[in-house]
Amino acid sequence: MIEPALILPLFEKQQEHLMVLLALLKSELAAIASRNVEELDKCCAVKLECLEQIQQLDAQIAAIPNLTELKTQPWFVEKLQAIDDVLQQCKEQNEINSLTLQQSQLIVERFKHELLQNRGKSGLTYTAKGKPAVDNKGSGIKA
Repeated sequence: MIEPALILPLFEKQQEHLMVLLALLKSELAAIASRNVEELDKCCAVKLECLEQIQQLDAQIAAIPNLTELKTQPWFVEKLQAIDDVLQQCKEQNEINSLTLQQSQLIVERFKHELLQNRGKSGLTYTAKGKPAVDNKGSGIKA
């Protein structure tokens, strides 16, 4: 039987990584809201590193011998539940970020459409993909 003292540090580290990920997701939301592209790029790079570390720890935990037996232990279930709670918070924050980004893109598209419409009302047309565009080609008639 594997001692809890050998596995608990892995769980603690996993929970720490998930807490960092949650903080990064909240920073990402702030960057999306403020339209700070540089900060968003930094968050994404650090987030990828964090996700790789989480994945590596998952592999280490999955490689533990007698893992199925450990899953029945109360301390194991309790620690796993705490990690799952943080993971759920990360998933919810990621969904919020996704919806916020989609709304932001829709607002930019709507604004772009309004600008195009005001710029050339008579020449407003649509591309093959249904996106608005200004037809700035002349009639080709020279006087």
